[in-house]
Amino acid sequence: MRRRYTWNIFQSIEYAGEQDQIKLYNFFGFLMDHFTPASSERNLISHIFRENEICRDVEWERYFCYKSIEVPESYAGPHLTFPLTFCGVSKLVEAFKHKQQLHARYVLQILGETWRVLRILPNINHVSVCHTKEITICGDLHGSLEDLLLIFYKNGLPSSEKPYVFNGDFVDRGKSSLEILLILFGFLLVYPNDVHLNRGNHEDHIVNLRYGFTKEVLGKYKVHGKKILKLLQKIFSWLPLATVIDSKVLIVHGGISDTTDLEVIERVDRHRYVSALRPPNTTNQAVSGSKAPSSRNGEADGPEEGRRRVYSMTHHGSARAQRCELPRRSLHNLPFGSSHAIWSVDDELKRRRRLAGFDQSFYGVKNKLESDSDPESGEATETDEREWKQIVDLLWSDPMPQNGCTPNEVRGGGCYWGPDVTEEVLGRHNLQLLIRSHECKQDGYEFCHNRQVLTIFSASNYYEVGSNRGAYIRMGSDLVPHFIQYQASRACIDLTLRQSVGWTERSALRALREQLFVHKSDLISAFQEFDPNNTGMISLRNWASATESVLKLGLPWRVLRSQLVSSTGHSMVDYQQWIRELSITEPKLEVSDTSILETMYKNHSNLETIFRIIDTDHSGLISFEEFRQTWKLLSSHLKTEISDEAIADLAQSIDFNKDGSIDINEFMEAFRLVDLSAHSHT
Repeated sequence: MRRRYTWNIFQSIEYAGEQDQIKLYNFFGFLMDHFTPASSERNLISHIFRENEICRDVEWERYFCYKSIEVPESYAGPHLTFPLTFCGVSKLVEAFKHKQQLHARYVLQILGETWRVLRILPNINHVSVCHTKEITICGDLHGSLEDLLLIFYKNGLPSSEKPYVFNGDFVDRGKSSLEILLILFGFLLVYPNDVHLNRGNHEDHIVNLRYGFTKEVLGKYKVHGKKILKLLQKIFSWLPLATVIDSKVLIVHGGISDTTDLEVIERVDRHRYVSALRPPNTTNQAVSGSKAPSSRNGEADGPEEGRRRVYSMTHHGSARAQRCELPRRSLHNLPFGSSHAIWSVDDELKRRRRLAGFDQSFYGVKNKLESDSDPESGEATETDEREWKQIVDLLWSDPMPQNGCTPNEVRGGGCYWGPDVTEEVLGRHNLQLLIRSHECKQDGYEFCHNRQVLTIFSASNYYEVGSNRGAYIRMGSDLVPHFIQYQASRACIDLTLRQSVGWTERSALRALREQLFVHKSDLISAFQEFDPNNTGMISLRNWASATESVLKLGLPWRVLRSQLVSSTGHSMVDYQQWIRELSITEPKLEVSDTSILETMYKNHSNLETIFRIIDTDHSGLISFEEFRQTWKLLSSHLKTEISDEAIADLAQSIDFNKDGSIDINEFMEAFRLVDLSAHSHT
């Protein structure tokens, strides 16, 4: 039971973060679609939507150019020669194993060659397994080089005799995402017919802003990092979407939906979807011979109440609205702090949708309103919309035990699909098995849907040391999957089961206590609803109900009570004492408005994402004015009011060297919460 609730805590917090990421990006999409091109807020974020700035092939060739970059004699890392050979990539693997860094010249050279290979690959790779060899299938690696090296140690390096399929999510979360990409790209260049790479939902530059890959690349390559990231955006968009083995086994990263059609997927211009979170824009005409990209054109009903609900990116109602012209505006024109109510971007969208004939909508997914004044807006066709939905479903969806197909409201993207959908889609395409990844499993793999769907996850210790095993699949010509499980951490191998469960349980509870702490004001208000006489005591049942109403994590709070609350007897909780006992330390800063600190804690990841978007030169520094605009964007997104005085006060308190600029990394680290209870277990 302890292992199960520990798992639920980790997964609920992970999916809540993904949902917040999508909500924030949808908010940016709203600014792009509805605010004036000249507005300062729109200018801050518009560059992340300009995916086709360099679109001529000849210009990309120039952008990839590495020849002017010299490798100094002092460089002690591996030297590569091209075309790459098995020996060269093996040397690269050994260098990364010993923590060496590849010179930027070679990184750019590998990326350039990879781009050229990926461009000629189909959307769906078709692979055959002969009687004399097996194919190996790996799931999410998420920057864990230790897991990839262990797979190669146990199973052998990729070769013509040892083909591999890597099923997406190579990057983010772990510290060695770039090394993993360079190794996989290296083997792809040497064995293009035997190494197959599927795109995952984390092969997306918008997702990378939040989950660490952007920061990793810029930290390792301070001079050429921006160029490397730009090229990787292009490469991610050219990764194939699926692999089919012997016309019987379909391999995709996330899953399927009731509208999945492999014939449509075969025809999609996949490189148009630089980020799968938002359809490309039709008016940014590509000039390399491909079809012009399209913009978003779909609407959604409002979010349902309940567990971390947010409307899915692709599953929405079919109602159409009349196109209408609505005036654009800037956030500066919105009446923040109005005596009537705090006006928000969400309110503004609802007003516009009422004018357009809609009832309600979550602001992220909506019908595109016509605007001739915006050069970046465009009209999407139904074909564009259908193609985008196909891709999002492949990258973001999860299976469920019930029949049917519903929006994936926990992640915020794709769908949940049931066994009836699996049977119909596999039957329609004459397939017998769907292999997907995307979800961490305690044993590294899991069957569902009458063993027609198989999840494989290759990053062991994903949430914490000992939290899960990794696994990969070996499959021969009989197409029967065989599983190899492993645990990459030596520390975990030496632990007993009880010790391992205890270790991960403490880590999960630490993460949960931080979530409780940052919502303490909302929790106290919710508790007081059940305590009209202000006794400071509420029943266990009411404590659990109030806590879930605030955090919306879908956790068994009454079961967790013994781990979170000191016993008071009679099934009552002293909630005021409980808040004081959370044992979380805050930074000691001279800030007069403490409410801005709580907003900071609650939205730590969103704030960092906005910082990194605004930091267009990737210097790691932002000005006081950019700092103020970041907070104004966040307050609009959150529908709260934060005064300029409070923002200025916070900026001054964190500008330690008084140079008028703020170091993003130092700022985020200064506001990282510390759980003091962790020290009692070390």
